[in-house]
Amino acid sequence: MVPLQIKIINRSDNPLPAYATEGSAGLDLRAFLEEPLHFQPMQRIMVPTGLFIEIPVGYEAQVRPRSGLAFKQGITCLNSPGTVDSDYRGEIKIILINLSNEVQVLHPGDRIAQMVFQKVERAAWVEVVELTTTARGVGGFGSTGKI
Repeated sequence: MVPLQIKIINRSDNPLPAYATEGSAGLDLRAFLEEPLHFQPMQRIMVPTGLFIEIPVGYEAQVRPRSGLAFKQGITCLNSPGTVDSDYRGEIKIILINLSNEVQVLHPGDRIAQMVFQKVERAAWVEVVELTTTARGVGGFGSTGKI
């Protein structure tokens, strides 16, 4: 299988994003910081990565939380998964929030998120006056029960 080719500029001193294991779906993204960053409970921060990418048309990059960071420190990504569109050329920055009850510290080079590339389809609207019926109908938000 030929991997998807993504052009990248790395202005950080961190290594290029990499898959941690053979079966990893996401590439680890690292914080591009000059010094440790302290942030308060419920504080939101935008963390630079120093990375700029060019995604082929027909694909997106999804920025997702790292489970270990969320579980161990209560830090997760907002706007998750965040979409990086194929025509965006700015720096990849990660929106993090501290959901713990303690001040948390991020250090330069810490793995802060993961990036997954996905193929995307473009939709074309077809205006109609009626939709086909289904057994579920308009039921949503828990309408199918707990189990």
